[in-house]
Amino acid sequence: MGHFSISDLEQLSGIKAHTIRVWEQRYGILRPVRTATNIRTYCDDDLRRLLNVATLCGRGYRISQVAKLSEQELCSAVISCDDAAHADRYCHQVNGLLAAMLEMNECHLTAIMNQVVEHYGFEQAVLRVVYPFLQRIGVMWQAGTVNPAQEHLVTHLIRQKLMAATDALPPVQPATARRWVLFLPEREMHELALLFMNYVLRSRGHHVLYLGQNLPIAEIEKVCSAYQPYAAVTVLTAVPERHEVPAYVQQVSQLCPDVRLFLYGPLAQLEFELPPNTSRLALITDFIQLATSLPTAEACVAQPQLTIA
Repeated sequence: MGHFSISDLEQLSGIKAHTIRVWEQRYGILRPVRTATNIRTYCDDDLRRLLNVATLCGRGYRISQVAKLSEQELCSAVISCDDAAHADRYCHQVNGLLAAMLEMNECHLTAIMNQVVEHYGFEQAVLRVVYPFLQRIGVMWQAGTVNPAQEHLVTHLIRQKLMAATDALPPVQPATARRWVLFLPEREMHELALLFMNYVLRSRGHHVLYLGQNLPIAEIEKVCSAYQPYAAVTVLTAVPERHEVPAYVQQVSQLCPDVRLFLYGPLAQLEFELPPNTSRLALITDFIQLATSLPTAEACVAQPQLTIA
């Protein structure tokens, strides 16, 4: 069971603390427990109910109507809500995803994701809804209020959507396209950002050799020698250890000195001197701008034939 303060609820739901107090006192929406020092604390059920209430109120329901709904009626109303008139209100879609995650409701998660993709298109759906959703999950994970099963459910669903969208793109011929290698360091398993980068590049006509999770560093030199990419991209989330990051980046740079190296992720933002062929990407939108601005084909360099099976 999670234990939230009212400021936690405000941050996770987007509803102001003053409004939460009014809803609680006037309509009995939440029933916090008070500590020995008279401080309100809220549980997972309170958060889930608040997210559902916020979603319905954001879609035009009156709080006096919502307050009368049972838990089952509340969940049913959220699921059956017509999103068409409110499709640009991202926070309500994020709240819907959070509530479905807390309920372990895979059908509801999938339905919301499909609605969002249909309305915005895949890339904008990821940027406007999925990324904020994952950021909220990160906050909840730090607070100890998301369990591994909930996190795995969400990760698997988003990973599945990313792979399906990428697979639906037209193929790109490596002989005429700018080439990229995408990989994660050994023991690094946080793959969603790298999968989205793969989609972004391929959708813009670049060729990608996607190597995914847990790549031993010794393999990087062989791959670059055979594939001869324009650039390599890696995401540093949990691996290596913070004090090992500069040495790891230096080693990758030395193994592929003629390849541009782009770093993304929280560990990439640490303060250390970068090798000459290396750049940091602070935001995923920086990467999208990079992929969009570069011509897809190497204008002045003939592409050699691949030697990788």
